[in-house]
Amino acid sequence: MTLDTTLSSLGVSNNTLSDAEKTFLEEQGYLPLIDLLSAEEVASFNQRLDELAELEGEDAGKEVHQEAGAVRLSNLIDKDPMFEKCVTHPLVLAAICHVLGSDFKLSSLNSRAALPGQGHQALHTDWSEPINPGEYRVCNSIWLLDDFSADNGATRIIPGSHLSGKRPIEVLDDPSADHPEQIQLEAKAGTVVIFNSHVWHGGGLNHTDRPRRAMHCYFCQREHPQQLDQTAHLSRETIARLSPQARTILDVDVAEC
Repeated sequence: MTLDTTLSSLGVSNNTLSDAEKTFLEEQGYLPLIDLLSAEEVASFNQRLDELAELEGEDAGKEVHQEAGAVRLSNLIDKDPMFEKCVTHPLVLAAICHVLGSDFKLSSLNSRAALPGQGHQALHTDWSEPINPGEYRVCNSIWLLDDFSADNGATRIIPGSHLSGKRPIEVLDDPSADHPEQIQLEAKAGTVVIFNSHVWHGGGLNHTDRPRRAMHCYFCQREHPQQLDQTAHLSRETIARLSPQARTILDVDVAEC
């Protein structure tokens, strides 16, 4: 199944996003999609992620990245069928396609819970080189599993910074410091925020007494390596139970199982 066929079968078309949404994503570098998850779905994801974090203990997140001050989990597709929703939602895929073009794949699906008093990150991009506007390599989606607020350190971004062709480390004296043009992605749980991963962004400091939880469903152009090699990390059972559409998006082949 080709990616074009996959996207069409999932209901993704040129009209899935409105013209206003496309323009906002192009100019600002991010796009909030409200209420993509119900309250019941948010609760179910949080419960399962809590179970996985307890089960994995000190090994949690090791497939991709472990971080002091945050509970990370990786390789989520392999760990429960419920996570397939994140890689097949038509609105999310339409936005990713608008940034990367129609030849992309999943790079990784991870979760991050910034702990109380932790979570601050320097402004960064998710690509190791400067990228000219329109030549984007990666695009992310943040699935909010708690309300994101200034108090709990909602992700900060510099709108439009993806158009600069530069990275924060090359321009700023201190990428960890507040930026005069930064905003924070304040939104309700159940929102999914698409953001061009070449936008300058970073997690904020969680000032509350509760974790700030989210999943990151991250995509790259098909020619580039995945952050987590799906073929190497998915079990045979997982590949076999995935829908044909999900297998195409993950760039795995049922013949490999």
